[in-house]
Amino acid sequence: MVGTGRKYVFDFDSTLTRVEALDVLAEMTLEGKPNREEIVNKIQEITNLGIDGDISFTESLERRIKLLDAHKDDLKPLVKELQQKISKSIASNKEFFEKFSDDIYVISCGFKEFIDPIVKEYNIPSERVYANTFKFDNEGNIIGFDENNVLSQHNGKIECLKQMNLEGEVQVIGDGYSDYVMREAGIAHKFFAYTENVHREKATKAADHIAPNMDEFLFVNDLPRNLSYPKNRIKILLLENIHPAAFENLSEDGFSVELIKHSLSEDELIEKIQGVHVLGIRSKTQLTQKVLDAANKLLVVGAFCIGTTQIDLLHAKRKGVVVFNAPYSNTRSVVELAIGEIIMLMRSVFARSSELHSGQWQKTAEGSREVRGKNLGIVGYGNIGKQLSILAEAIGMRVYYYDVEDKLSLGNAKKCGSLEDLLNVSDVVTLHIDDNKANKSFIGEREIKQMRDGAMLINLSRGFVVDIGALADALKSGKLAGAAIDVYPEEPSANGEFYTPLQGLPNVILTPHVGGSTEEAQRDIADFVPNKIMDYINTGNSVDAVNFPNIRLPKQNKAHRFLHIHKNVPGIMAKINEVLAKYEMNISGQYLSTDSEVGYVITDLDKEYNKDVIKALKKVEHTIKFRVLY
Repeated sequence: MVGTGRKYVFDFDSTLTRVEALDVLAEMTLEGKPNREEIVNKIQEITNLGIDGDISFTESLERRIKLLDAHKDDLKPLVKELQQKISKSIASNKEFFEKFSDDIYVISCGFKEFIDPIVKEYNIPSERVYANTFKFDNEGNIIGFDENNVLSQHNGKIECLKQMNLEGEVQVIGDGYSDYVMREAGIAHKFFAYTENVHREKATKAADHIAPNMDEFLFVNDLPRNLSYPKNRIKILLLENIHPAAFENLSEDGFSVELIKHSLSEDELIEKIQGVHVLGIRSKTQLTQKVLDAANKLLVVGAFCIGTTQIDLLHAKRKGVVVFNAPYSNTRSVVELAIGEIIMLMRSVFARSSELHSGQWQKTAEGSREVRGKNLGIVGYGNIGKQLSILAEAIGMRVYYYDVEDKLSLGNAKKCGSLEDLLNVSDVVTLHIDDNKANKSFIGEREIKQMRDGAMLINLSRGFVVDIGALADALKSGKLAGAAIDVYPEEPSANGEFYTPLQGLPNVILTPHVGGSTEEAQRDIADFVPNKIMDYINTGNSVDAVNFPNIRLPKQNKAHRFLHIHKNVPGIMAKINEVLAKYEMNISGQYLSTDSEVGYVITDLDKEYNKDVIKALKKVEHTIKFRVLY
């Protein structure tokens, strides 16, 4: 065993476990009874009154046991249930409890009958567990508790800790009134308010330190822990009204997350990004070189959208900042809108709708055609283009596609050798090309002239790929019969006034960049991007990063992990391994990936290490960023 000179006194309910054990026992024993919910709620209310010190603990205990209707035989299933309810970060730091067993105590107003078997698994013997005990009648019914036990009395923990007469610094870790009064009485040196499971205002106000998890408690005390840096200290900023599921996913994993509903200007972001480790944005926020230079702690950016032109990807890479996006999550949403717009344009639905809104009844078949048998030209045969191809063919369209890369056709789609060939043959042209700057005015006056007379154009890709002036002229002259535009060369950063030359033209559908904006897509993005962020922060995995060497890692097991990002110049790996050899580090696995700018090396080490090795690795020439995991 290892000693620190400190003694650690843990509460049980809502600290070592995620729940209050008597509440769980009540739920189990009252199963099937008509007034179960009412009694369980009453027991929980009494529990909270006692925990906050609003009624005496003795009164709280007496009132709850009367309501319980429990038997000795209920305790085994209770223990089984509680074993599944160990606090997440307590379970992940089991090694601490085993290593420092001699210095760890449990003082609880709960009961030894269910506490002992739980904490025994964490190497805490019964003699270091101080708790109440039940009274049973001859049939084994729980009828009360040992009233002579000091812990059954109000402020009993104070008296219990006094009688224990512990030497050295005493730290109390708990969530309620009975825990912090030990500190207030002067018999404990520090009180840590444990908020992983429940946040009680009175406890946090009385705390020397708030511990949202066990990692934070161990970090503050510089004790061995599962994570080298507690997740609650990793600050995440989400902008632009990102779906609340992203906030929930990241918060549940233990990170500190702030959500802002709008985008920020460059100056605002420069100020706000100080101390931020993870930034989540959508398409309006511009992540410029100046912003990235001001981001003193930034590790990763999540673009909760497909496009990444709003991010200076190269500068982010040079700063060691990894960028993830959501390339597939809104594919279906964009495709469905494209199909809808093809039908709406071909049937002149919006023109007829506008007429009716202004009081005109014009029942006519002129300019209204079925899509069946018409030629659809898809420019860009990626994820969206291919899925659109399948659905369009399913409603009877003949599909043609053009892509600068060699793409295999799906179904009966025909590949065109040039853009001109596709434009010549298509009744409807739909654009699904990427945000490469070379695609500026990809469809201009020349390309529009190559289109069929009376054809239609749909752009759900990028605003700058279509010359809007040339498109407006073609619509006014009748060269094109209709258009649907979702993206524009310049888009406002917030809702409000907007102008485009296409406004007021008949048979033109205008939407405000909502191609991928469905509830389903935003929810999928809110799952996909946070998972990528968490995987990178928690393990170093960089698969699917858009600006960084990709490393897919095997599951790490009981090893330390060093993450080293450096400029891609010769000899860095040799220098890293030279440092590791000097400090006699035993490498259990090493993974390297590079591109033209940076190298990313991950080293797993299977033994305790001298902390000086970290300083030495940070000093390796051309190091950009260095992190330790586990």
